[in-house]
Amino acid sequence: MRTLAIVKRIMLQFKRDKRTLALMFLAPLLLITLLNYLFNGQAVDPVIGEVGLSDELVQTFKQNDLKVESYEDKEQKAKTAIKEDELDAFIEQDGDKLKITFENSDPAVSKEITMKLQKSMMHMQEESMQQAAKAMQAQMDKISQMTGSGSSSSEEMLLANGQLTLSTDYVYGNADTTYFDTIGPIFIGFFVFFFVFLIAGISFLRERTTGTLERLMATPIKRYELELGYMIGFGLFALIQSIIVALFSIHVLDMTQNGSIWYVLLITLLLAIVSLALGMLLSTFANSEFQVIQFIPIVIVPQILFCGIFPLEGMVDWLQWIAHLMPMYYGAQALTDIMIKGEGFSSFVTDFYILVAFAAVFLILNIFALKKYRKA
Repeated sequence: MRTLAIVKRIMLQFKRDKRTLALMFLAPLLLITLLNYLFNGQAVDPVIGEVGLSDELVQTFKQNDLKVESYEDKEQKAKTAIKEDELDAFIEQDGDKLKITFENSDPAVSKEITMKLQKSMMHMQEESMQQAAKAMQAQMDKISQMTGSGSSSSEEMLLANGQLTLSTDYVYGNADTTYFDTIGPIFIGFFVFFFVFLIAGISFLRERTTGTLERLMATPIKRYELELGYMIGFGLFALIQSIIVALFSIHVLDMTQNGSIWYVLLITLLLAIVSLALGMLLSTFANSEFQVIQFIPIVIVPQILFCGIFPLEGMVDWLQWIAHLMPMYYGAQALTDIMIKGEGFSSFVTDFYILVAFAAVFLILNIFALKKYRKA
């Protein structure tokens, strides 16, 4: 009977806690639905540029699911075309020399292109051998006819198999670049975002549950002053965390770093500030540390799903727009531009201002959320 009493108490407790019930029953359905769309999106064929290739070879590439953009200018710079036209690779042929330049910000795409190019070349070789065999047979038939007619003349057929010299180049990285090298910057931003959110949410909640916030609100301090004070106080530790994570990843784990370390620190700090403001905002709607944890599947997990680790190009438009609502999407783009592509501030200036806007919006909403603790 005592066991049944405990069971009854737990059931009543869950019945009263609608948020926990939603977390248990609805959150898994939401996340598995998102994962279903993420992994079942349409495949996006790589896009390559070419100059100097034969029409037959270009057609073979297209038959092997490669989108080909042809360039007439023989002096077209491969790396310039890749950056300006967002190509995945560029192929140049000059006589018997064939040069392939890979964009290589995603080594998986480079490997896919390599496999499809090899398949195309093998297909071309097979066709060439078949044509040579047919030509040889026709020649033998002709020689046979000449022999049969008593002709003393003979003809010789020479088959020339052209040999191509292949060379490769990379816009970003090299042949040894791995997939983790390209997503490492994303994880730097994500772990800063995640732990700052967790610590800020729980810490701000404790300020409320211990009565500290109520005592502060009883003083003449303004809500925005209180909010800024917490932001700066927590932000100092977030700054230290950002520096430690970024420097450890680059200098100890030897992650790829082609851009300025100051830009890396700037973006990681900005992500920490956004996460700090978001954590403080959501903690005002929680009554316990467990309820702060409940926000993680709904708020944090989608950040990692839509930040660029999984390709979004092949998904439906409405799902791609969800990514644009995630701060990590812009932080990941900026860190990738800095660390992998070695770009300057102009390349991620839009991402920078969007992250600033996220922080400002969360801060303003938090100021209004504090109204329930004091009406002044």
